Amino acid sequence: MLPAAIPLAAAILAVAVAFVTGFDQRAALPPELEARFYGFFLDRYPLFAVAIVYGLACLGLRVVRPGPAGWPRRLVGGALALALFLAVCLHPTFGGVTLRLAFASGGTAFLTQQAMPAAYALGSALAATLFATSLGIGALLIGNRPPQRPRRWLRTIAGILLRYLTLWFALAVLGLAHAAGFGIWPRRSMTMTDAVLAVALACIAFLPHLSCNGLTMRQDRSRRLHAAA
Repeated sequence: MLPAAIPLAAAILAVAVAFVTGFDQRAALPPELEARFYGFFLDRYPLFAVAIVYGLACLGLRVVRPGPAGWPRRLVGGALALALFLAVCLHPTFGGVTLRLAFASGGTAFLTQQAMPAAYALGSALAATLFATSLGIGALLIGNRPPQRPRRWLRTIAGILLRYLTLWFALAVLGLAHAAGFGIWPRRSMTMTDAVLAVALACIAFLPHLSCNGLTMRQDRSRRLHAAA
């Protein structure tokens, strides 16, 4: 379970670094990066930045953890996986197509007189679809899991669906940051209250997905030991 907690630890560390350094919109960034990072979607959904760190750490963990894929496959596949994930989350600016699709669909649902909870659920579901799909394709590119037997395909499909639901839950929770009392970061530095709330929301959001990953890692390790016996 400890290796599976690395992505959550990375997300918490990102919050801690932002708090300790006082990072906010006044921080000097290269003009190209500043134009892509700051803006409406970072103001509206600031903790999606934490989700990006979590996703990057998940892919990085797949690259380095033991598995059947050789290092050339891991490194090349990992580079492609990271590029795809960053494109989905950051192109053309922060939030990428992930938050844009979520915002457009949720807004359209609300304008068609759907209840706000239903509109929010739809938007977060579509965001989770792109987020989870980019992570799933990245995992296939890295290829660092034992091959599945045909009789286990149903279990694999169930696992994919469960991971998607946990990521839907995660993005929905992180999207409620302002409603939960999170401040106006990055317009100003994080306060201690902001940092504590961000860490708490990250833990609540990602613990279900972390638990799924921990279970999968344990099953993969058992299969490798069984195959080696």
